Amino acid sequence: MPDTAIRLADVTVRFAQKRLAFDCAIPAGAVVAVAGPSGAGKSTLFNVIAGFETPAAGSVTLLGQDMAGHDPAERPVSIVFQDNNLFAHLSIADNVGLGIDPALRLDSAARQSVFAALSRVGLGGYERRLPGSLSGGERQRVALARALVRRRPILLLDEPFAALDPAMRADMASLLLELHAETKSTLLFISHQPEDIGRLAERVLFLDAGAIVVDETVQGFLARREPPAVAKFLGQSTL
Repeated sequence: MPDTAIRLADVTVRFAQKRLAFDCAIPAGAVVAVAGPSGAGKSTLFNVIAGFETPAAGSVTLLGQDMAGHDPAERPVSIVFQDNNLFAHLSIADNVGLGIDPALRLDSAARQSVFAALSRVGLGGYERRLPGSLSGGERQRVALARALVRRRPILLLDEPFAALDPAMRADMASLLLELHAETKSTLLFISHQPEDIGRLAERVLFLDAGAIVVDETVQGFLARREPPAVAKFLGQSTL
């Protein structure tokens, strides 16, 4: 596997009244927090990597391969959205099985992979339940299990802790660290909480006004008091 998992070179995304520019290189196997104020471009950054947003200029390289012309399904990326994207009428097992085959044509080996993934995230025995019967944290774990069965080397998590209380956030962070140690995947997660960043990340990308303005180790980031957007962000909590 290449040493660099994600390389964005002079990437530009244009909207009607806004221009975003991204340039970074993320090592394979890294755990990276993506932070910044609302509207800074965090979700757009994820959409560019995953292929849901096509840049107006620049290149996106994943695992050494230029992604120009590659649809989201063709990229080595799984993404877990903040709202989980679970289908209310499908069982938990079927929701996870969609990660293997969107038509749910699953053989016995695939079904066993689904059961194993649910067990790994602490939801063994929940296979027949519906999403509406689960807590927010449990639904997040179902979405994570679906990402696991896809076996993609890059995992993007869009605010995975947003619906969780502090104790559940700590549990989810521990689970993510365990899974990362097992899979050796490259993990990026969006967070608005310095505590979660300090608990999970080894590196931080901080975005402001549509650009990456800080790219450094988590220790260096948490010690910062400038620029002002970073100082305001870190002022949310005392570590």
